[in-house]
Amino acid sequence: MSLITEGNVRGGSVFKEISADDEDNQTTEIESLCMNCYQNGLTRFLLTKIPFFKEIIVSSFSCPNCSWSNTEIQSAGRIQDQGIIYTLKVKSKQDMNREIVKVDSATTRIPELDFEIPPYTQKGSLSTIEGLLDRAVAGLKQDQPLRKYLTVFAEKIDGFIDELNKLKDGEREFTLIIDDPSGNSFVENPFAPQKDESLSISHYKRTPQQDAQLGIKEEEKPSNDIDSMRNEVLTFNTNCPECNAPASTNMKLVQIPHFKEVIIMATNCDDCGHRTNEVKSGGATEELGTRITLHITDVSDMSRDLLKSETCSILIPELEFELGMAAVGGKFTTLEGLLKDIKDLIVSKNPFTCGDSSTSDRTEKLKLFGQKIDQIMAGEMDVHIVLDDPAGNSYLQNVYAPDPDPEMTTEKYTRTFEQNEDLGLNDMKTEDYQ
Repeated sequence: MSLITEGNVRGGSVFKEISADDEDNQTTEIESLCMNCYQNGLTRFLLTKIPFFKEIIVSSFSCPNCSWSNTEIQSAGRIQDQGIIYTLKVKSKQDMNREIVKVDSATTRIPELDFEIPPYTQKGSLSTIEGLLDRAVAGLKQDQPLRKYLTVFAEKIDGFIDELNKLKDGEREFTLIIDDPSGNSFVENPFAPQKDESLSISHYKRTPQQDAQLGIKEEEKPSNDIDSMRNEVLTFNTNCPECNAPASTNMKLVQIPHFKEVIIMATNCDDCGHRTNEVKSGGATEELGTRITLHITDVSDMSRDLLKSETCSILIPELEFELGMAAVGGKFTTLEGLLKDIKDLIVSKNPFTCGDSSTSDRTEKLKLFGQKIDQIMAGEMDVHIVLDDPAGNSYLQNVYAPDPDPEMTTEKYTRTFEQNEDLGLNDMKTEDYQ
């Protein structure tokens, strides 16, 4: 709120090297609000320089009303061009006295205990390794009485606190890692300017996400049309294929795990209630055709996800059944859903099963076929389902992925001239196209 005293700046530099012998510290004192009791307290700022490092600002707050205090440090320099990682082998009690500057963007790790302090969870601090461990222990102890009353994790945390105290007492060696993308953290080398054999320092290039967290630049966001389609459902106007009334079609680009992207289109007519959905491949025709064979051994196979493109034919050898590539159309469904569609197409919606055009023999055969499809869906019949797609754009879920599925085989094959003709590839010229 108001400036009380300000030390004189000497020697032409605002930042002086830190020293315990300096009795004339150039501190700035500012009256400020205590966030604990909301009375006025005092904040002291010290602009100092750490030998063999850089300038920092040390701030300390104390409240005479409630005795609450707090200290933190901030780098007085710019964010460095590269991030920095300090790796220190702490081998003795003497190493506990090493000074550490840890800014709020730094991550602290002790691999031996699988212990980590994530970035931005603590304010920056100027301390020693012992002080760093004391602060971690104090943070873990803070809510222990409540944890002992409410949860079963209190004993484990007590054991972890004991391990940290053992490290602090020098009972075992450990590794301290400080990873700071801003490059402004520091671990003291007591042998400077000579090399410290226990301390290794490495620099690295920051990721765009780290730059965004530091406020250097905004994280780049994809701006092309394909990326925007992945995150939204597109709607466009069309006409209902049944009643020709105005309707809307929704389209979404979906990534199928362990496969590729597909486009799902769904039309819903509010006038007649007709609904239809269609799946199209989001990629190009593959160089080779794909033949997927699944041996159905259990009813759980019915829940496998399945993508059938428009160019895929379906075979069930045990039933001597084959469905051509364009009969059902493109679908993204389950194996059970595909079998239901086959039954509806062959039995329920077949015009030759009713009326004057039907015969008793034909009706009986189709009825028997429908019963066999029901047995397959119930897991009562041992059959194979074959998806043969010369365009290579069909998919059947591997429930063991990424391991091979013992009941499913996927075969790649070279298309025949007739298959390329059906796909319109024989007359397609892409070389030297202008």
